[in-house]
Amino acid sequence: MPRTSAKADAFTESVIRETFRLAARHGAINLGQGFPDFPCPPELKEAACAAITADDNQYPMTYGTPELRAAIAEKTARTYPGWTIDPETELCVTCGATEALVAVTFALLDPGDEVVLFEPWYENYRPDAILAGAVPRPVRMREPDWSFDEAELRAAFGPRTKAVFLCHPNNPTGKVYRAEELALLAELCRRWDAVLVVDSIYEHIHQLGPGGYLPPALVPGMEDRTITVNALSKTYAVTGWRVGWTVAPPGLTAAIRKVHDFLTIAAPAPLQTAGVTAMGMPPEYYTALAAAYRERRDLLCDALERIGFDLRRPEGSYYVLCDTAGLDPAADGVAFARRLITEIGVSCVPAVSFWRPENAEHGRSKLRFAFPKRRETLLAAIERLENLTG
Repeated sequence: MPRTSAKADAFTESVIRETFRLAARHGAINLGQGFPDFPCPPELKEAACAAITADDNQYPMTYGTPELRAAIAEKTARTYPGWTIDPETELCVTCGATEALVAVTFALLDPGDEVVLFEPWYENYRPDAILAGAVPRPVRMREPDWSFDEAELRAAFGPRTKAVFLCHPNNPTGKVYRAEELALLAELCRRWDAVLVVDSIYEHIHQLGPGGYLPPALVPGMEDRTITVNALSKTYAVTGWRVGWTVAPPGLTAAIRKVHDFLTIAAPAPLQTAGVTAMGMPPEYYTALAAAYRERRDLLCDALERIGFDLRRPEGSYYVLCDTAGLDPAADGVAFARRLITEIGVSCVPAVSFWRPENAEHGRSKLRFAFPKRRETLLAAIERLENLTG
């Protein structure tokens, strides 16, 4: 059989998607994969259907329709005063945040370049770096508040550092980076001429209140060295639409647009039209979104703590990272997650996949539960999980 590439051999299949298939096979309630099981706003469905009916079904402009790019720029300026985006030169619409991250990686990195990654990480970042031929430089985040050591972070930077990947708010830990942490990153990026790549897909899902979330692009000195990745998926409950975008300085955007063109050509035309409607949602929508996720978070976390899981309530995103040591003498998250699926009927993700193999002991006993679900879904899952203490 022909050999596959060394790059492809350097990482495994997505554990999240593997868990999804296993849950479907056993009829488990899916608290593993991070997709809502409730409908998106009706205005978005109506806009998408209207666009399809109007025959908006052919290739759009490869890097995004002018209407959607303008709407993203306007919504950003409304949400974050002082953040001005030129939709003609600083935006690229992509097929979801996942493709955006790949396009950014290929546009930015050459073989041998180094990329600083915070561990535990969302599982896509390390494979993206490897596919570009870059060298990951992990910086460990430490419990209970998932802080990082300043000396370790400084040591991770050097002459070959080209980029830092930051998930903010963070998946899987739920951490929202503080202003002083972002200022340190800004100092190091400027010193070593590195670019900060920010996965901000959970920007509206946090519990810090108005003004509590600081986009790194607004940190002094980072205006020209930040690439922000976002998408419709999480904020508007349309993870299957695959409409994302990047915001970056013109020179970086030009490179991202070229790579994106040869990766996927363009994001779906009618869904870009619906995206314009999404960008026009009123401020009250985002306030209600955060409040609804706080209720879901507290419902699930209360139950998990009562059952015996050890956890820290997330400040942002819609996941909770739990330790199973109090319930599982073997402290084997992979086996415990499989047991939850096959015997209890609830799926989650074994968190070991968010750590590098040589550092896996830090995630070995941990699971990640997702709570973007209807209240009745969470209650049904909780009822099943309570059988662990039966």
